[in-house]
Amino acid sequence: MRIDLHAHSTVSDGTDTPAELMAVAAGAGLDVLAMTDHDTTAGWAAAADTLPRGLTLVRGAELSCVSTFDAGRPVSVHLLAYLFDPASPAIVAEQRRLRRERRERLHAMAARMADDGLPIDPDEVLGVLPPDSPAGRPHLAQALVRAGLVSTVDEAFAGYLGNGRGYYLPRQDTPVESAIDMITVAGGVTVFAHPFARSRGRIVSADTIAELAARGLTGLEVDHPNHDEATRAELRGLARELGLVQTGSSDYHGSNKTIRIGAETTDPEAFDELVAKATGCPLVTG
Repeated sequence: MRIDLHAHSTVSDGTDTPAELMAVAAGAGLDVLAMTDHDTTAGWAAAADTLPRGLTLVRGAELSCVSTFDAGRPVSVHLLAYLFDPASPAIVAEQRRLRRERRERLHAMAARMADDGLPIDPDEVLGVLPPDSPAGRPHLAQALVRAGLVSTVDEAFAGYLGNGRGYYLPRQDTPVESAIDMITVAGGVTVFAHPFARSRGRIVSADTIAELAARGLTGLEVDHPNHDEATRAELRGLARELGLVQTGSSDYHGSNKTIRIGAETTDPEAFDELVAKATGCPLVTG
């Protein structure tokens, strides 16, 4: 059984629609796919309605969080949440806040570019997105590609949008401990996404992960394209020590990244353990 528990559609920052994402997963020979768009569940229905025969959908989301456990040092954290009740009031309110804040942030970044004479229209950047959808830097990166200022999304981040670059603005993310609490109350399970991906920036310490495990964190995403073999071994040891489920996922974004769907997968026994701990919403099978 081939299981990929981290993939994105056009509802957030992927390039495949939910229906296309399901077709790509089936075409790649996957048996299970989790759709984990950033801070939204808006694509769940479209994905469930277009499931190819034999493919199982795990409904989820990737939550944008921040940790301050490390001596008060804020560190960006991505939390994969699976099989939670999307109607939980706390989740609905926080996802609404995050989407609003993301759109305001993206518009402000684009406005800075326009003020500096770059051929970027802030209203046009947001205008191509579905109403009330999450808005992130990859959308602005695509606008830079369309404007001919860069050739790729990666080049846009390196030259314009990365942390510390001239057009970067910070986000107001959810405290990670609050996110774990919200998902747990909503019957879901949580997995720390790419926890030791040092190439992405600062990471939390092993002690912080232990604190989160005590808070209710369910698992660690061990096998991820941004983790080398030494990092994976380190995470496996930590997961065993803390009793956390070990997962593997591609973090597929369509053509926005070069990683193919199913490039990293989760062991079926680990998947079964996650599902057994969740009560918020069921799997959907085509």
